[in-house]
Amino acid sequence: MGLLAIGLSLAPAGAQFRPSDETPDELPAGPGREETFYACTACHNFKLVAAQGLTRPQWDDSLAWMTKRHNMPDIQGQERELILDYLTTHYPPRAPARGGGWRNPFATD
Repeated sequence: MGLLAIGLSLAPAGAQFRPSDETPDELPAGPGREETFYACTACHNFKLVAAQGLTRPQWDDSLAWMTKRHNMPDIQGQERELILDYLTTHYPPRAPARGGGWRNPFATD
């Protein structure tokens, strides 16, 4: 079961994320903050994104996977580059956890 599925299954009955629960102002300032915030929070809260810490290719793979698997709008061109720049700058990889390398947090087994 993927992290998103686990998180959703642990949410109390009737609890849902509401975009009003977070604002772009809570994110680090920089080019692409609002574009990134609104692209991500269309489907889930930004705390899920902020917890990842990925490389640029991993962020790009995650966007492609969500587009393919969850019908996220296909973000391309300058907007995709802006979002990838923002994510790479503010949410880079952290030290690997025990038990292996990177695993797409949105993928299901």
